[in-house]
Amino acid sequence: MTADMAAPAWMHEQITAEQYDSWSEEQCAGIEIVDGMVVVSPSASKRRNRLARILANALEAAAGPGWNADTDFDVRLQDVPLTNRRPDVVVYRADTIDITPTRPEHVLLVVEVVSPGSETTDRIVKTDQYAKSGIAFYWRVEQAATGVPLVYTYVLDPAARVYRDGEAFTGVVKVSAPFAVEVDLGGV
Repeated sequence: MTADMAAPAWMHEQITAEQYDSWSEEQCAGIEIVDGMVVVSPSASKRRNRLARILANALEAAAGPGWNADTDFDVRLQDVPLTNRRPDVVVYRADTIDITPTRPEHVLLVVEVVSPGSETTDRIVKTDQYAKSGIAFYWRVEQAATGVPLVYTYVLDPAARVYRDGEAFTGVVKVSAPFAVEVDLGGV
């Protein structure tokens, strides 16, 4: 390995919130910060990106004017040690669109689309982190071999700060309160 191929020094040191906030949007793309350490995420597949976009569009339409649904931005779960996660879809209060960083109290729902290599993180680690930060709803979407996604929903028990299982869906997703959405994911 040549010196050019070595990872930059900042990838081996804890990052503070102040340091991270000083980085450009390009520097922050494709990474998450967990306990102050940089975690590089591989580029997402077109299938994963498409599924996230379809879900974001449907959730935004169903949520109404008080909520936005977007993809590809950080949610600051904690400042010390810094933990920023970049969920595949985030449903957040519309009146917080210009507030940076987005914090758990701004967020109603996070969605993670499981990709090869992210199974354990999406099923266990992120579930625990999102629950401890107080995000009310978590969805995990798994891309089954049949091509029809499986959507697992979780609802926060605020007293225990853990998620309890909600419903699991395949193909057409019908969501009850606070959303009223039906999404046909069969053709994704």
